[in-house]
Amino acid sequence: MSKDKDKNLTRKLVRQHIIDLDPYKPIVPLDMISELIGIPVSKLIKLDGNENPYGCSPRVNVALTNCNAYHIYPDSSYQTMCKLLERYVGVDSENIIVGSGSDELIDLILRLYLEPDDEVINCGPSFGMYPYCTAVNNGKLVEVPRDALYNVDIAAVKEAVSKRTKVIFIASPNNPTGNVTPEKDILELLKMGIVVVVDEAYFEFYGISMARLVEKHENLIALRTFSKWAGLAGLRVGYGIFHSNVIEYLNKIKPPYNVNVAAQIAVVESLADIDYLMGTVNAIKKEQARLIEKLNEQGILKPIPSVANFVLCNAPEGKAREIKELLESAGIFVRYFDTLQLKDMIRISVGKPEHTDALIEALHRIGGASND
Repeated sequence: MSKDKDKNLTRKLVRQHIIDLDPYKPIVPLDMISELIGIPVSKLIKLDGNENPYGCSPRVNVALTNCNAYHIYPDSSYQTMCKLLERYVGVDSENIIVGSGSDELIDLILRLYLEPDDEVINCGPSFGMYPYCTAVNNGKLVEVPRDALYNVDIAAVKEAVSKRTKVIFIASPNNPTGNVTPEKDILELLKMGIVVVVDEAYFEFYGISMARLVEKHENLIALRTFSKWAGLAGLRVGYGIFHSNVIEYLNKIKPPYNVNVAAQIAVVESLADIDYLMGTVNAIKKEQARLIEKLNEQGILKPIPSVANFVLCNAPEGKAREIKELLESAGIFVRYFDTLQLKDMIRISVGKPEHTDALIEALHRIGGASND
């Protein structure tokens, strides 16, 4: 069979809504970037992924080195991990499901609730996995734009709800804008009887959660991750807090070994070393204030308020991509946006003090070059 015929057969057999689906665009790995621009990985400054620049707890590295059980399947009930999370979150372990990052849980939620063409409300600009997973699960995305200050327009969300609406995603703090949605607004949406997913990926940098209310509201879900505060982005582990009635059905569709042995060990050690990790969180929060101060002094980028571990900035008109590329040539990596709601915007993850200094110095050079 020829390649063309093979391709045509595949196109006929796959789910039709997948054919024109745009793949999710992940961040390019550092080793590939290093090879492309000719700068050693050790010299690169990565401020584009909202990771913890201080890394994981030292206990994690020791425990992973000493583990001799990588050839054994992990505990699919994750009892040890969930019991520790029970104490950390303050909810019953029976209300917790863990996943390979919160990304997997977003997909599982939509697999649980969506029939073809059911609607999902996304309050953009926000996390790209919400529209992506909606498309993968053959749902219909309904965009309800945030207002000029990037707050969720609650009245507009309520107006957009139809008989086909199943899920509303609210990231709080929101990525990439760094602002929060007040509890009273979440409670207002819950009254509509639709599933409201509050993504709390940046909870540790803000400190206020909806998790305690989940068992009182069957249609409320709170998601968390160890990628940001705990420095475990590379091990992919997140968790969700669900009403007990929902847990029963999620367990039917969840893969049995979706969190590997290494990730489970890392979570256990992280939760045994919270003081250390919160020390790095506090260092990031302190450095964020300094970063904002330095950006305002430097003047090219205009930061907006954020309670997460990143800062969204306005760039000069039409210059966001150019600034991003000039920073890349210096080995500094940030995210830039050029959409209707994020025109000429750059998002900078908070790094260590030396990373801030290098960024500001590079911006000075860019500013000087543009004035020549």
